[in-house]
Amino acid sequence: MQFSGSTEINAPRDRVWAFLIDPRQVGWCGPGVESIETVDATHFLARAKVGVGVISARFVVNLELVEAEEPDRAVIKAGGQAPGSAVEATGEMRLSGPEAGPTTMAWSADVAILGTMAGVGARLIEGTANKLITQAFDCMRAKLEA
Repeated sequence: MQFSGSTEINAPRDRVWAFLIDPRQVGWCGPGVESIETVDATHFLARAKVGVGVISARFVVNLELVEAEEPDRAVIKAGGQAPGSAVEATGEMRLSGPEAGPTTMAWSADVAILGTMAGVGARLIEGTANKLITQAFDCMRAKLEA
């Protein structure tokens, strides 16, 4: 599945960049996130509970910051497991706009879901994913614009 969009954040680009590449900040905007651990400067481990329809699972997700062009672009890869399900994803974000803001963040993600979660159906998964994405971006804007 592919997802993409853009959002405007009323904050300077360097502040948005610093927030987005710090999993201890942006990670808590992910719905269902229960913990975030730093492994090293580019590797992180997150635990999250995600529900799609009547199926709910706790995922352990390995995250890697694979590319970073400060303060304009970053690429993150994620792979996670839950009992009977797995997820693989690559996400990219690009920041633009005046240095002082507002900052426009264009983003895209390619996500593959396998196992029990995948059996729920693409439409239900896509609807849930769009709802979770909206919640995450609302959280980011609220924290950065405060």
